[in-house]
Amino acid sequence: MTTTASKDRAPAARTPAARTPEVTLSADEARRMALRAQGLLGAPDRRAGVRGVLRHLGAVQLDTISVLARSHELVPYARLGAVGRTSVESAYWSNGRSFEYWSHAACILPVEEWPHFAFRRRARLARGHRWHVMEDSERSCAAVRDRLKAEGPLTATELGGAKNGGEWYDWSETKIAVEWLLDTGEVVCTQRRGWKRVYDLAERAIPDELRHDELDDAECVRRLVAQAGAAMGVATRADLADYHRLKGDQVEAALADTGLVPVEVAGWAKPAWADPAALADESAAKRGRHRTTLLSPFDSLVWDRPRTERIFDFTHRLEAYVPRPKRVHGYFAMPLLTNGRLLGRVDPAREGTTLVARQVSLAGRKAVAPMAQALREAAEWVGCDTVRVDRCDDPALAKALIEALA
Repeated sequence: MTTTASKDRAPAARTPAARTPEVTLSADEARRMALRAQGLLGAPDRRAGVRGVLRHLGAVQLDTISVLARSHELVPYARLGAVGRTSVESAYWSNGRSFEYWSHAACILPVEEWPHFAFRRRARLARGHRWHVMEDSERSCAAVRDRLKAEGPLTATELGGAKNGGEWYDWSETKIAVEWLLDTGEVVCTQRRGWKRVYDLAERAIPDELRHDELDDAECVRRLVAQAGAAMGVATRADLADYHRLKGDQVEAALADTGLVPVEVAGWAKPAWADPAALADESAAKRGRHRTTLLSPFDSLVWDRPRTERIFDFTHRLEAYVPRPKRVHGYFAMPLLTNGRLLGRVDPAREGTTLVARQVSLAGRKAVAPMAQALREAAEWVGCDTVRVDRCDDPALAKALIEALA
């Protein structure tokens, strides 16, 4: 890491385009900073636990797919190791610690972030609807409010039914109403029960000191950009926008006031910004211990595909929605992280107490032992006592992996 002397420079104008990089980073330095910022390099903070992971990442994506476990369980597992799955759910949802809302996608968010999404709630309200339009919005919303006020947290089914009987998107009037109230902030999702959202009134679920929309749009965006920068360590404008699905011009307008430091990263075509704490801690990143683990395809380290290619030279695609004959790496291919690199992937499944590696890809023999380790640890975590390898894209490496697992 090199820095540029600045004592004789005139103060830069407060627009991102006018700011010149003060630090030059190598590609390896940027990669280590990203890993450390994501909690995947260095000693895990076990005292802060799952709650600490969520608070630092700022958002943990939810998804319906469950193979080894659901994605929001895999995220803390990758960072902390074999955390009990029931304790993961408790850490997320108990005591009003978090809520679900639209960030990178549908995400679990620390409750402290509630005020920062006021800009999105206002935008939804101004639009007037999301996907569906209610037949009688005043009556339908009033009915939902009254039920929640009288009975406490309820699922859409308990409120009267989520569907009209057609396709998954054929929502009932009640479902449309409660989702609209969630979008605009009157209702909050306080947990998932049987993978169904549990809704409550925001006035009851969100602490009084957080339940306000006093921050204007610019301040909301500024805080989310700064949070994304801290969670990624070093990032381009597009990276920062993608983290909470902001617009590029929103990020551009906020950058000068975030405290993020303009940097140049070798091999990156676009300008970048780094979190000051990540820059100060870069020397620690050189000494930190790397995790060897399997990552959810929705893990925030890899959910931005262009960023993953740029940092790790690793092309990652989710093939769950690709027709089976056209899949290359499998339904739910999980990248293998080891020694700070992405060196393979595996499409896992469970058959009783056997973890099945349905499709394995490895970046050479150096990835064999780490993959075996990651598979054994994952198997133990989900209660499996055997690992079976069905397919590997290299027969010689398949033999070596099977021997390593023996």
